[in-house]
Amino acid sequence: MTENVVHLHKATDPPAAPSVTTLTVVPDAPPAPPVPLWVRSGHAVRRIATDERTREAGRLAVRHSMYVIGGTRIVARRTWDGRTGSRYERMLRAAEAAGNYEVAEEWEERLQRFRDARHRRRMDLLHSPVDAAKSAVVGTGMGIGTLVALGVAMAINNGDVKDVITPLSAVIDFIALLMRIVQVVWGPALTIGPFLALLALWGVGRKQQAAPNWALPASVCSGEGEPITPSIVVKALRDLGVPALRNAIKEMGDAGAAMLGPIRIAGCGVEVDVTLPSGVSTVEVQQRRRKLAENLTRHEHEVFITIPQAARTVRLWVADSGALDEPIGPSPLVTDETMTADYAKGRAPWGQDLRGDAAALSLYQRHLLVTGLSNQGKTAALRALALWLALDRSVQFWIADLKGIGDWAMFDGIASVLIEGPSDDHVIQATEMVEDAVEEMNRRIEARRNDPTIVFSPLIVTVDEAQLAFMCPVIGDDRRPYGGAKATSRYFMAVRKIHNQGRAVDVLMWQGTQDPTDQNLPKLVREGAHTRASLVLGTESQARMALGDKAVDGGAAPHLLRQGLDKGTLVVASDGIAIPAGQASITVRTHFIDDEAAAEIAARAKALRDGVTTLKVVDRGEERDALADVAAVLGDAAKLRTTEVLKRLHALDSKVYCNQWTNDRLKRLLEEHGEEPKKSHGVMVVHRDHVLRALANRDNNGSASTAG
Repeated sequence: MTENVVHLHKATDPPAAPSVTTLTVVPDAPPAPPVPLWVRSGHAVRRIATDERTREAGRLAVRHSMYVIGGTRIVARRTWDGRTGSRYERMLRAAEAAGNYEVAEEWEERLQRFRDARHRRRMDLLHSPVDAAKSAVVGTGMGIGTLVALGVAMAINNGDVKDVITPLSAVIDFIALLMRIVQVVWGPALTIGPFLALLALWGVGRKQQAAPNWALPASVCSGEGEPITPSIVVKALRDLGVPALRNAIKEMGDAGAAMLGPIRIAGCGVEVDVTLPSGVSTVEVQQRRRKLAENLTRHEHEVFITIPQAARTVRLWVADSGALDEPIGPSPLVTDETMTADYAKGRAPWGQDLRGDAAALSLYQRHLLVTGLSNQGKTAALRALALWLALDRSVQFWIADLKGIGDWAMFDGIASVLIEGPSDDHVIQATEMVEDAVEEMNRRIEARRNDPTIVFSPLIVTVDEAQLAFMCPVIGDDRRPYGGAKATSRYFMAVRKIHNQGRAVDVLMWQGTQDPTDQNLPKLVREGAHTRASLVLGTESQARMALGDKAVDGGAAPHLLRQGLDKGTLVVASDGIAIPAGQASITVRTHFIDDEAAAEIAARAKALRDGVTTLKVVDRGEERDALADVAAVLGDAAKLRTTEVLKRLHALDSKVYCNQWTNDRLKRLLEEHGEEPKKSHGVMVVHRDHVLRALANRDNNGSASTAG
């Protein structure tokens, strides 16, 4: 069906014009003009010229050409120096520029002697032709006469007159042979000789690297591992940025090495003394250690500047490249099984200084603090000292290992007290251990007042991971906090008291702590240590906390050590170790003693002792067996004073065996089991056999007594 559409409005737009399709014909594009030959040749030449292989070939050609030219210059210079007095004149100018007039007079005298000797040689040359002619005539006549006499002797012997000229004719034939050899060799020698001379000059230039720096091999350009020579040291000092030093070296000309003493091998590096020119202070050189190291193509930690006794002199020690990254040898404690220790006069073999010399530390009456970042060797460094000192049987140890992973387990049987664990309970026990040490110190001081001649056994109180003690939040029954840095802190005050008076009676405080801050290492505690040592730290402010402002201002920089790469490397500030003159600290690379070797050393220490019963403190909340604890604290001793037994019980668990445990309480305990303390030489003692018998009777009866 068809639909009709009716439009109601007229269309206002004009009718559209019929569409017309337009076809545009595009002619073919003309072919591109050919690239001129000179353009293509230029591109090829540029590509070849910029290719790395071409550059390397160019550097190779320039390098070896300059070796020949430089070798020629060096040989000519050496020849000129040998024939003239220019070398003496250079050294004379250098000594004058350095202000060393005594040395200048010495070089002037040498120059005068050289000129006199040269004048005599030249005068002798005037008479030498006549003398040479006379010598030739006389020598020839004597030679012919000798040969004729020899021929006469041969003729008489052989009966043939012809033998008279036989020796003379033999010599003539030999001379003719030599002339024929020279005729044969002379031609090739003239051809090969110049090449041999060039090869010799090339060898001299190559040895001295007489080529532009950009043309040298990459390993030489970088200077990595470059040996230290006088010219390198002088150039490094000249470019140090000290105007007076630079100008003085320029005035010295090529003889700037006159400032230098002999370069000596020192450990894993070299050492040289530098006498600075007038107007240049040693401090100006010390403050530019990093720049000097870079000028010597070394890392900053591979160059050390010290001040020797001579005035206006600095001593440079430059390590062989990469030598400080190599481990040092084993500890003498491991290699020498016969080694013993002497607390008062001996020194602990701790490691090596950067020169490779042995670094030994005196521990006599010195409180000790070792700090650094975590996992850098703090415990190993502290433990190595304790292992050495354990070989002195007179030394007693009280140890709290607040890490509690067995680093100090080998001291079981050496230490009288051993606390191991990181919990707050272990911190409390460590605090009470230090407080007990304060009581022992006070007892010794009182005894010293009564008898000034009395001598006490050294007591080393060691707390590893001491930052846990300072940061402990627990508050005791007396409302005093265990941690903190205030006068109310129990741990803080106990350490301070030992620092103040413990040294006089050989009660010493050793602490190991990590990542020091004012909160976990208070100022008064860290400044109370006589020996302060630091491994790598994060900031200079931490370095000042660890070693003090004086040491850091004097150049100590544990914050510049490399974390992970310099494990076991300590910066030490102490009067107990040999420190170079003018320095406030020394850097020591400590020997690492692993757990197995430490256990072997500890076994040797135990063999030297009579047998020590280590009181290993248990966790809080355990019900104590008082009689068994008495047997434990007696150890191998046949008998002990009751006061000593009570003291050991208190160290075992001060919360259980508190002030309520007196002589009467101990007596009642033993009487309950059919035993009691007896007097020996007027003093109440507890016999080990009696206690063991009481334990056996109790076990048979099936009863037990607690210390609650």
